[in-house]
Amino acid sequence: MQSTLPGSDGLHVALIMDGNGRWATGRGLPRTAGHRAGVESIRRVCEAAPDLGVRALTLYAFSADNWRRPAEEVAFLMRLLRRYLEAEAARLADSGVRLVVIGRRDRLPEGLPEAIAAAEAATAAGTRLLLRIAIDYSARDAILAAAASAPRSREEMTGLLAGAAGDVDLLVRTSGEKRLSDFLLWECAYAELAFVDTPWPDFDGAALAACLDDFRRRDRRFGGLKAA
Repeated sequence: MQSTLPGSDGLHVALIMDGNGRWATGRGLPRTAGHRAGVESIRRVCEAAPDLGVRALTLYAFSADNWRRPAEEVAFLMRLLRRYLEAEAARLADSGVRLVVIGRRDRLPEGLPEAIAAAEAATAAGTRLLLRIAIDYSARDAILAAAASAPRSREEMTGLLAGAAGDVDLLVRTSGEKRLSDFLLWECAYAELAFVDTPWPDFDGAALAACLDDFRRRDRRFGGLKAA
């Protein structure tokens, strides 16, 4: 039986979108084809999430450590992210989705920070789903930055790090890997974890629903005891 914290209204689901490159190479395609296919999965999951009881969705698009990848692949990913933001902002706004990007912006290529700001402004009125995309993101760096502002309580730290999304209820990682990879470490303190073998380009609303069905069968006690 699932229990929820007081005041919760819908779930915060975090997704580590893993397996794009392996999905492509397994089909004899360039890795870039996997990243393009992964964008389609973002659309499918965002469309399904609100009807599955998800109020906030945080996607790991590009970590601070991903700069170590080949320069050509990084440049392609940055162009793809910009095209996604520019092409999807209007559709997201029409669907009631508010887009927020977390992570550093000072290292992003010219034009991408402006595209982020424009997409955030265009979707600011959305109330159906809070979609957060992590770009050049490191949880450790985010925690250090929040601590430097001298918050006085756990609640203040959570507010600085998670904003309106709050703590993560369920974290899903695709493509069989079983690690957090410096993603939302503070916010996942009591998150349920799901590691699925499906590569991200094959992940869709039905796959998310299956993860949520399993999540709702778990007993979440948050350090306490099961109610009698």
